[in-house]
Amino acid sequence: MVANTRIKLKSEDRQAELIQAALRLAAQRSPAEITTGDLALVIGITQGGVFKHFDSKEAIWLAVLDWVRQSLMEQLEQAAQARQDNALQALCAVFLAHIDFVVQFPGVPRLVFQELQHAKPTPLKSRVQQLMADYRTLVTQLLAQAREERLLAKDVDIPSAVVLFMGAVQGLVMQSLVTGNLHGLARQGKAVFKLYEAGLLPKPKI
Repeated sequence: MVANTRIKLKSEDRQAELIQAALRLAAQRSPAEITTGDLALVIGITQGGVFKHFDSKEAIWLAVLDWVRQSLMEQLEQAAQARQDNALQALCAVFLAHIDFVVQFPGVPRLVFQELQHAKPTPLKSRVQQLMADYRTLVTQLLAQAREERLLAKDVDIPSAVVLFMGAVQGLVMQSLVTGNLHGLARQGKAVFKLYEAGLLPKPKI
């Protein structure tokens, strides 16, 4: 029993290495161009060794997206639950935490945007959609809380505000991918959120 446990842990560690290798390579080029041979080379095993831990290349990317979903949502939820004075501050923390995650793992948006381009349903696209659904739920909850705290203008439509929030993050990320420059993304994120927040706040009475 002990020997089997050790083998299982070793396999899990190797899977984790392959996931991180895939993310590092995705930061440099299109995920579609990354081969199992590339992954094997990064972590120092044979190409055949890769298939001891994953059944296929698709299985690797599914594991990558599962890791991204868990890691990103944990980071965002921790940001939202940190000591914030109100829901809008929590929303800002989530916005900036997402930017930080992209800076740390620039391969993630490349993978996400690639999978969303597929016209037909795929297992990978389904994983991305699940991630976006979780993200949408978190942002919706924070905006609803902000409304309860009377921080929003009465005419703010929450579903539209969610779309705008997600679009603002995606726009910043897409711009960084086009320019190939992540420097200053956090600073830009703060400025963009201020503009977003200004559209949510009640208008001062004249």
